[in-house]
Amino acid sequence: MGYSAFARYYDELTANINYEKRAEYFHEIIKKFNCTDNNILLDLACGTGSISFKMSELGYDVIGIDNSDEMLGIAIDKKFDNGLDVQFLCQDMRNFEMFGTVGITLCVLDSINHLTSIEDVRKVFERTALFAEPEGLFIFDINTEYKHKNILADNTFTYETENVYCVWENTLNPESLEVKMNLEFFEREENGLYSRSSDEFSEKAYSQQDIEKILADTGFEMLAKYGGDTFESPKDDTQRIVYVARNKNKHQLNS
Repeated sequence: MGYSAFARYYDELTANINYEKRAEYFHEIIKKFNCTDNNILLDLACGTGSISFKMSELGYDVIGIDNSDEMLGIAIDKKFDNGLDVQFLCQDMRNFEMFGTVGITLCVLDSINHLTSIEDVRKVFERTALFAEPEGLFIFDINTEYKHKNILADNTFTYETENVYCVWENTLNPESLEVKMNLEFFEREENGLYSRSSDEFSEKAYSQQDIEKILADTGFEMLAKYGGDTFESPKDDTQRIVYVARNKNKHQLNS
């Protein structure tokens, strides 16, 4: 999954996301549950780095990992343009490598849903456990089964900014709850004409039971489960669930 076309327009199309508010929310979760002195925060599937930068501004030593060269290229440009101190690594989160342990791992903005097999989810949790400080936190969110069935579904969405028009077409597999997403981009050129590009990827919904079982199997203790960006329990129509877990494995990598 390269997200080559999507990467070019990602920041423009997600300008409605309040990254500062979301980072503050994760910061509050960390303050509530953190019990290690390790201030290194790993941002898995960091994309163009928007959350990474906001967490860095809040005082964390941030490492961002993503498997897309195109996304990371934009993140690195933003890093140097703004003089921000974040390290970025191009790695697949299913088999990433670190030189030591981290105190907090984030994997947000439905990145887990981009893993389209339960085996891949398990691989990410196993790697996260391996490089997490004992008692370290793992905070991630997932789009729910409800959202896949009722919001994403077989729907088509359009987005328009000053420079690009995007047609986002979904196709839902009702049995697997995997949504195939086809994105068509039309970018206005200087001559007034439009150039066309496209991208395609899938997202899969997982049950809360499956997620919680894999957490337990990989040595995590689930501390909390929140609906959306709140501190309330998920409801039947919750579209995103935020999980907070603690690494209970006893291993200790040499830092």
